[in-house]
Amino acid sequence: MGMPMSIHLRGDDLARPEVEKAVATAYALLARMDEIFSTWSPDSQVSRLRRGELALSDCDPLVHQAARIGGQAEELTSGAFTTLLPDADGMPRFDPAGLVKGWAVDLAGDELRGLPGVSWCINAGGDVRAGRHQHVPPTGEDAMAWRIGIENPYDRSQIARVVPLTDGAVATSGTAARGAHLYDPHTRQAVGRPGSTSVVGPDLLWSDIWATALFVGGATTRAAFAEHPAYEVVDL
Repeated sequence: MGMPMSIHLRGDDLARPEVEKAVATAYALLARMDEIFSTWSPDSQVSRLRRGELALSDCDPLVHQAARIGGQAEELTSGAFTTLLPDADGMPRFDPAGLVKGWAVDLAGDELRGLPGVSWCINAGGDVRAGRHQHVPPTGEDAMAWRIGIENPYDRSQIARVVPLTDGAVATSGTAARGAHLYDPHTRQAVGRPGSTSVVGPDLLWSDIWATALFVGGATTRAAFAEHPAYEVVDL
């Protein structure tokens, strides 16, 4: 997906076979999602779909699901999020990269959730999903909370805020790391303003969608976000 991804675990006896198997399965799932969706790979299903070499009906069911999620996201964010992005020639093409990363990480996390006594954290290019086994308490000395730093977009050597997570996600969208790469469907232009928007929520899929939508969107998108109290915005 064009970014580093890492899995981190906390708990006793992490070398046991079931832990190694769960981590391997999680990485295999991330690799499969990359194989299907990557716009970096010319042989992925999405790349072939974008070139017209493959029909949507011939794609993996996950591609159909991504299209449905994208449509739902566009509606919920008042059009600030879209999976129709301009290609190198400026033509709008199906590109679900803005949702696939978070979705893939959530699915990978499901493979780790059943490990007794273990809490886990998946870092996907700075966006983070953390979770725990049901018997690891959410508070107290055994909670094993992960402290997630949100980078200061005006000085990337600084941490602007720390978010403790036992089960949830933090996603950040902005221009500090990659410049003007976020597309505003209303203006049909990339957004180049400084700053960043982070969203803290129960999953990375929708935290990432909302972070992108809130960074590029306006008052209507903010009003729509207010109807989702499980998610919190951090503007910098």
